[in-house]
Amino acid sequence: MDKIIIRDLLLRGIIGINPDERVKLQDILINMVIWADIRKAAASDAIEDAVDYKSITKRVIQHVEESSDFLVERLVTDLARLVITEFGVERVMVRVEKPTALRFAESVGIEIERTRADFE
Repeated sequence: MDKIIIRDLLLRGIIGINPDERVKLQDILINMVIWADIRKAAASDAIEDAVDYKSITKRVIQHVEESSDFLVERLVTDLARLVITEFGVERVMVRVEKPTALRFAESVGIEIERTRADFE
């Protein structure tokens, strides 16, 4: 299976359990690997045969900007569900990191892999 990679999508959103995290926008770093068969798009050279990663990215941005989850676990799962159910891909890896969450760490985050079967 082929992979579409979205790397280091840096967004701002509300996420966290601490009082200041509920009102102050934080950096949220998102990485994704989307497994898809790209052979049809490669043969036809037609956008309608491709996984539209621009639309996926726009939808991820919209979701992060509109959500205000308490836990990274919730956001990472919601993003995996969104990509699979709205864009019809079979499998996705999503990693969500909070770069400023821990004082002496570059970031803290969660990475999950989900398939279509996980959301049926």
